[in-house]
Amino acid sequence: MKIRSRILAVSAGILSIVLLSSSIFSQSSESIVRGDTYFNLMRYKDAIAWYNLDSSKAEAQWKIARAYVCYGDNAVASEKEPNFRQAIKAAKRCIQLEETNSNGHTWLAAALGNTAMYEGSKTKVLLCNQIKAELTRSITLNPNDDIAYSIFGSFYREIGNISWFEKQLAMTFIGKIPDGTYEDSEKNFAKAIALNPSIMRHWYELGLLYVYWDKKPQAIAAFNKAKLCPVYVSSDNKRLQAINVQLQKLQ
Repeated sequence: MKIRSRILAVSAGILSIVLLSSSIFSQSSESIVRGDTYFNLMRYKDAIAWYNLDSSKAEAQWKIARAYVCYGDNAVASEKEPNFRQAIKAAKRCIQLEETNSNGHTWLAAALGNTAMYEGSKTKVLLCNQIKAELTRSITLNPNDDIAYSIFGSFYREIGNISWFEKQLAMTFIGKIPDGTYEDSEKNFAKAIALNPSIMRHWYELGLLYVYWDKKPQAIAAFNKAKLCPVYVSSDNKRLQAINVQLQKLQ
């Protein structure tokens, strides 16, 4: 069913969402600082171990969630889902400790998106609505959260690729899919890029939007911008390969 593949695409788009910490370095505990060091080295399990030493802090929990998402993204197939489930637990724990921590909501949305691919169609629709709610809450708490805007960009891109008929069919059998358009997607990517233009993921996902939208010159420009960005996380290496494939197709 086409609608199923579209919702899966939302999950895949969200899967690749990862960034450096936005917390103030000097306010973090020693164990969290050490965890950040290992995270930046892309040694995600080591980062989790250090974060767990200060697990009573909301900051540690959302960073644990982030690290599990990163690790799961590059893990073998059998290890992906367990890591994404751990990410959900950590993000929820962050919110329990500090509901107003925007990072907890952002990474809960990312983790939910990753696990959606292992669920049935009805649950996927429910998760789409929950993901949107978490992102909305995150941006309400922190209007400068480029990660949340970037996830929203991918989210609306995939939603915008679902026809009116498909949405009505889904509503009949599995539930209401959130509204969204390519224009909504573009606006959110623009916000993410304005806040943090050095993140490869923002430009790459924008390029994919323009591919969907059949805007070839804009897609080429976005992918070329993405190629100039530094590799912050392990999934950026996969993006570089995907960018080259996309550019070859567009030439």
